[in-house]
Amino acid sequence: MVVNSHANLVTLRKLLVVAMVMFGFGFMLVPFYKKICEVTGINSVLKADEVTNSQVEAGRILDVQFDTNLRDDLPWTFRPLEKAVRIHPGELTQVMFEIRNNSTRTITGQAIPSYGPQLAASYFKKLECFCFKQQTLRPGEERRMPVVFVIERGLPKDVNTVTLSYSFFEIEGTAAKVN
Repeated sequence: MVVNSHANLVTLRKLLVVAMVMFGFGFMLVPFYKKICEVTGINSVLKADEVTNSQVEAGRILDVQFDTNLRDDLPWTFRPLEKAVRIHPGELTQVMFEIRNNSTRTITGQAIPSYGPQLAASYFKKLECFCFKQQTLRPGEERRMPVVFVIERGLPKDVNTVTLSYSFFEIEGTAAKVN
């Protein structure tokens, strides 16, 4: 009996060590993931872009259109205040978007941008954007939010229209947070 009890104690210790190693590994995954994203440029939509060429190309005009979408039955109204703007490449531009929480509960959402044509993403530089952080709205709250951007020179000449599209997603498990 004593041998069997000793074997159970050794097994229990091994399981405890394995559980602690697994916890430590899981704990270290978050900073490891963040560092990988930082190095590779993945998930860089959550920070301001760096503008490398700010000269205005006065001889060229681009049409920039804005599109908004809501995902997962998010009970918000979301729209650009201007459907489109005409700009010169290199010109600093600000546009405003409006969101409204139409529900009776506080909701947090995150906007994710996309571009059309896709190659425009390399030239579209956002300096200020509501998409850089989560937005928390109380019931009935309405908010106007700016996007400040530059489309850098070098965008291929055959591209005359660029579409900036935002999709807002609800962030689950954040109902208690309020800005």
